[in-house]
Amino acid sequence: MSYGDPNNPYGAPQGQQPQQPGYGYPQDQGQAPGYGYPQAPPVSPYGAGPAAPTTMPGSVSAARVMMWVIVGLQVVAVVILGIGAAALNAAKDDASLKDNTAFQDLVGDSTGLIWGYVVFGLAWMVFAAVLATKFRNGGNGARVTILVFAIITAVLGIYPFIIMGLVHTVLAILVAVFVGNANGKAWFNRPRY
Repeated sequence: MSYGDPNNPYGAPQGQQPQQPGYGYPQDQGQAPGYGYPQAPPVSPYGAGPAAPTTMPGSVSAARVMMWVIVGLQVVAVVILGIGAAALNAAKDDASLKDNTAFQDLVGDSTGLIWGYVVFGLAWMVFAAVLATKFRNGGNGARVTILVFAIITAVLGIYPFIIMGLVHTVLAILVAVFVGNANGKAWFNRPRY
């Protein structure tokens, strides 16, 4: 079947040649464009932006590990302070030190303070452990609470616990940075099904 055959019912009408694409005509027009604006990509039901992470980002995972290290350091500190307070109580009742008034004044005032530190350290340790467990499925409220906890821990590591608190301060600052950055925000604000 050629266009040149006059008996071809599908050929070009007599006297007209088929239009060849020439200058100014595109060679392949493809699909005709639709009306209006071009097609937009599908909209996420959770708003625009990158997709929510499905696995915990490395910085958030590192912050969780650091929280567990803080819990471990709290355990060590509570044990040391508890043993120290018990030893001071035992020394206060020692017969050879009963007559030493300077020692009795020092021990009498500091024993209650040390037991207060033990109770505070124990409560702070439990709070840190609860927050460390919230990294997997906690929401934005857990993120804000972890940030506040980390900032307060960093401040308490500077004063009054400067000797034992330097490691706490560094770890708490890193936890606050890792939870407060964009990866932490995306992880704690991800949709949960």
